Amino acid sequence: MTTLLFIILSSYVVTISLLIFGFTKMKPLSIYETLPKNTFSIVVPFRNESQNLPLLLETISLLNYPKDRFEVLLVDDDSDETFPLLNYKFNITLIKNQRKSNSPKKDAIETAIQQAQHDWIITTDADCQVNTNWLQVIDNYIQQSHVKMVASGVRYIPKKGFLFSFQNLDFLSLQGATIGSFGIHEPFMCNGANFAYRKDFFYELNGFEGNEAIASGDDVFLLQKAIKKDKKALGFCLHKQSIVQTKSVKNWNELFQQRVRWASKSTEYHSIFGKTVAILVFLTNLAWIANLFLFGFEKISLSSLFTFIGVKAIVDYILLKQTAFFYESKLSWLLPSLGLYAFFNSSVAFYSLFGSYQWKGRSFKK
Repeated sequence: MTTLLFIILSSYVVTISLLIFGFTKMKPLSIYETLPKNTFSIVVPFRNESQNLPLLLETISLLNYPKDRFEVLLVDDDSDETFPLLNYKFNITLIKNQRKSNSPKKDAIETAIQQAQHDWIITTDADCQVNTNWLQVIDNYIQQSHVKMVASGVRYIPKKGFLFSFQNLDFLSLQGATIGSFGIHEPFMCNGANFAYRKDFFYELNGFEGNEAIASGDDVFLLQKAIKKDKKALGFCLHKQSIVQTKSVKNWNELFQQRVRWASKSTEYHSIFGKTVAILVFLTNLAWIANLFLFGFEKISLSSLFTFIGVKAIVDYILLKQTAFFYESKLSWLLPSLGLYAFFNSSVAFYSLFGSYQWKGRSFKK
């Protein structure tokens, strides 16, 4: 039994080390002096976000990018409240979502794309805030790389407290895995809060066709379609000013529901590497818990327990540290979070296989 647990740990260490190596292979974008070339339709699906949308639109109004080269498409997904549009110095359109599948967000994005006036679609969320040079940096990256799809970074708006620190560490690990996977040319994740692609490429990929039954995954499944079509057509914009900030959740139940929603997509990954990472993370966290029980029943020694926990903690810390450095984020409550994470992740993984989850006031099954 002990041998099996350490085989799982060894496989985990090798895989995370690959992601760490991939992260180091990613070169930060160097901005060239060039005129803005690309045009963007910023798509924002929303449901009952009257408190968040004004903040997002305020940051968009401050963008250092020609106002005639971007538009904002707000897609109202059956909100219970009204959202008054103020006078902005950029083109903004409010659209009603046209539902046709089990995925409200995918329907909202597709509804917006049908009305989009520009070549590039870039999605973000209503609770986000963008950097002043957001579009300028992404435009520069597109001009240099000639890609058709661009993933970019997302970070949490800093707060205090253990709940924030815990979910921030978890989120940093996902961002680190995303960047690292691009670095070894095996991307399998991205974040729809900061995701851009050519409109004609979206139609070339047949949009969300084939995964409409899954409520979430507007980002990951489209990315995987692009990989299958042409892996060279996508890239990750590694520049701090391309990062979008988003809000963390307010309580543990919301966090659990959110992570279940995210985990429910992993079983549908087409990427063998992506599936391997997901399975190894799950198995290693189970092995972490199993080691505690074996020690409690005096089946393993204290040194074996500390070796397992210590080795996992070290490799996790290295990935977290390099990711936190790029995102300028603090690693607070690190040891308690690493201890709790094994139990939290295992619970999320099990529940995502069989249970339903709440999202924007609705209940969804896997």
